[in-house]
Amino acid sequence: MFDSFPEGVSTRLDRPRYHEEYYRALESGIRHLNKLERGQNFKERGFASWEAFAAGQWDTSLSLIEERRDAYVQQVEEAERAGMLQRRLRVVEFPVTPYVQWELHVLRLRVEVGDRIRLLDARTIADIEKHRPVPEVVILGDVVMFEVRYDDDGNAAGANRFTDRALIEETSAGFDALYEQAEEYGDFFAREIAPLPAPTVSL
Repeated sequence: MFDSFPEGVSTRLDRPRYHEEYYRALESGIRHLNKLERGQNFKERGFASWEAFAAGQWDTSLSLIEERRDAYVQQVEEAERAGMLQRRLRVVEFPVTPYVQWELHVLRLRVEVGDRIRLLDARTIADIEKHRPVPEVVILGDVVMFEVRYDDDGNAAGANRFTDRALIEETSAGFDALYEQAEEYGDFFAREIAPLPAPTVSL
């Protein structure tokens, strides 16, 4: 289901155009949005909490996460008003990378305000990652799907856009299966993330 996407059926978008088309689709009346995150090291420049994390200021980075609460509440409320179901699935490798450790603290806030997020141990999907990791993918209804791209340094670099309905349906079914297999956020976080010491960051 996620082994590979067919070649020649996508359109490569740079970052500004990806954002433009993403928000256009988001506002088109879709009823569900599914996001699968697989990478273990990204850069989120401009996010004050990430900047503090990258500077090795762990306690400060955690305190700054709260600044996003109102924005996250607004996003959840807007989705609810639109009748849109949003789900996020985060794959986690072990040992947990410093970035993922930080990100899961951010996602904990999202869960607190109503986001539907589950976590998946990468070791449990080794059978479907024999040839490549599952992709970073965002599925917006049955209208469009984006395979999000990053450069070698972990910076967002646009996306590949897919509009083939059969491919979107197949990928959505794969997402549903993995989401069902994944663990509830609170249990995973309490067991695997909360006990970790502050990470050592080297960027």
